[in-house]
Amino acid sequence: MTRRRYYLEDRALDEAIARFEAALARAGGLPLLEGEVVPLAEARDRVTAAPVWATRSVPHYHAAAMDGIAVRAADTAGATETSPRALALDTQAIWVDTGDPLPPQTDAVVMAEHVQTLDETTVAITAAVAPWQHVRPLGEDIVATELIIPEGTRLRPVDLGAAAAAGHTTLLVRRRPRVAIVPTGTELITAEEAAACEARGEAVPPGAIVEFNSLILVGMVEEWGGRATRFAPVPDRRDLLRAVVEEALAGHDVVVVNAGSSAGSEDFTATVLAELGEVAVHGVAIRPGHPVILGVAGGKPALGLPGYPVSAALTAELFLRPLLYRLQGLTPPPRLAVTATMSRKLLSPLGEDEFVRVTLGRVDGRLIATPLSRGAGVVMSLVRADGIARIPRFSEGVHAGAEVTVELLRDPEEIERTLVAIGSHDLALDLLASYLHRAGAQRRLSSANVGSLGGLMALKRHDAHLAGTHLLDEETGEYNRPFVRRLLPDEEIVLVHLAWREQGFLVAPGNPLGLGELRDLAHPGVRFVNRQRGSGTRVLLDYHLKQAGIDPGAIAGYEREEFTHMAVAAAVLSGAADAGLGIRAAARALGLEFVPLFSECYELAVPRRHWESELLEPLRQALGDPAYRAAVEALGGYDAREMGEVRE
Repeated sequence: MTRRRYYLEDRALDEAIARFEAALARAGGLPLLEGEVVPLAEARDRVTAAPVWATRSVPHYHAAAMDGIAVRAADTAGATETSPRALALDTQAIWVDTGDPLPPQTDAVVMAEHVQTLDETTVAITAAVAPWQHVRPLGEDIVATELIIPEGTRLRPVDLGAAAAAGHTTLLVRRRPRVAIVPTGTELITAEEAAACEARGEAVPPGAIVEFNSLILVGMVEEWGGRATRFAPVPDRRDLLRAVVEEALAGHDVVVVNAGSSAGSEDFTATVLAELGEVAVHGVAIRPGHPVILGVAGGKPALGLPGYPVSAALTAELFLRPLLYRLQGLTPPPRLAVTATMSRKLLSPLGEDEFVRVTLGRVDGRLIATPLSRGAGVVMSLVRADGIARIPRFSEGVHAGAEVTVELLRDPEEIERTLVAIGSHDLALDLLASYLHRAGAQRRLSSANVGSLGGLMALKRHDAHLAGTHLLDEETGEYNRPFVRRLLPDEEIVLVHLAWREQGFLVAPGNPLGLGELRDLAHPGVRFVNRQRGSGTRVLLDYHLKQAGIDPGAIAGYEREEFTHMAVAAAVLSGAADAGLGIRAAARALGLEFVPLFSECYELAVPRRHWESELLEPLRQALGDPAYRAAVEALGGYDAREMGEVRE
């Protein structure tokens, strides 16, 4: 029996790339892919494997460039509006349309606007022309044998048009790199298998993980010019994985095994690749993506990407993307990079290059970068990211307000049209983001969920256009205004009403523990899940616990914190908690029972300069739109009759 190899290294990124390159060189290098002939209609985005030379001139004859009469330029000398010159049709003047061949013995065209018909045989011209005026001479655009497209060019639609004009119907292009994507893991099921379970009325079994990384990786490969094959998930057995990798090597240029790259008892990727060739690197000092494997098997590049989706996507960008471009004879195009201001402090481990996904928006002239969740398994950070900030390996992170370089993942113009919302999470804001897009408002709403207090502090730092807030002041019983006065005394802020919303217990269907009031949270056996400090929901809970004389220390789970209403609902749905405090809409979204306790005021805090700006005009319109108001109330637990009302 072959012994498994347990090893992970901690190679610096540049060293890992150098070791990988050396392994490829030992295996014979990374040769350019051979060429194949394809019809022009199928050649867009392909890469030319040879220079493209013109086989015909364009135009291939002397062509009239205007509607009018073809003439000998010498016959028009002296013609003016006040002294027209008569020419005989068919001998001195021949009618032509744009694109017609120039008749023999003629060398110019008089525009139709300068021609008057005198009779059936004679015309008068009111302007003289020079030789070859208003004529496209043979070869004006392209001359036969001229180079049209160099080798190694990614073909654009205009290139295809030029090739067709120059005499080609097919082109020799590089074969697309063939990439095998092999997911591995006994726990993996396909999306179709999960859907079939649910169609039968069965829950997806606990521990089963829907395999979707391969869809992401296939799409990335195709964006980079390759063709990808998705293999079925392979269980965690060394012999099965080896057989599939050998099959993949036989028909592909690059093999990517996804997952099984760590050093656990069921991680066989490194072992299999070592048996079939050489593992040059196992473990790179990057985050996320540390356990990546870079090797050569069967003389071909073989990569082991980590199983978490963010890690898989990042390591594919770093190591797979350059391979595919090189196989096609191309250099990977650099991503557009911008300088942005980090909205909050980030701690980063020494010794690792960290790649942090961020959202971006311009606030008061500064481009603000707001970090997304750094969890390697948080696929939504891939969806929401506008760019990636790299934190160098020998720094300890970045401070709030520090400038960072961000490689863009989104169109810069879209970022300039982004409304930045930092503060309390609410489903109505999620709905607003969709509404703005559907309404064709040319605005994008980017939300970061840091709680109501965090949102007001973001406004204080000029890091956001608006902040969702529902902070109840213990002394006055008033929402939001006292906090704005204390925290933002020098800012002119308007509070824009979004909705009154119900807060209460989120519990399992049927409310099996019979929870009905706050005191029930202190009963033995009740497991609670809380919101984070600084959130409006946490402030609301603490206020009412104090009013009722309930000791938070008596509540099991009081210290367990989540950052959104939906995260609280998910904890209850999963059975990890018996109850959480949240909004009715979150309970309805996940099929939970809701026990109403309080009604609270949810508002948007907006600096007046932003509220009255052109950028926020679509938001102002949305808050006054009955359709949006009705959609919010349809979420459940919202009273939106006062939506859009402004308090100074």
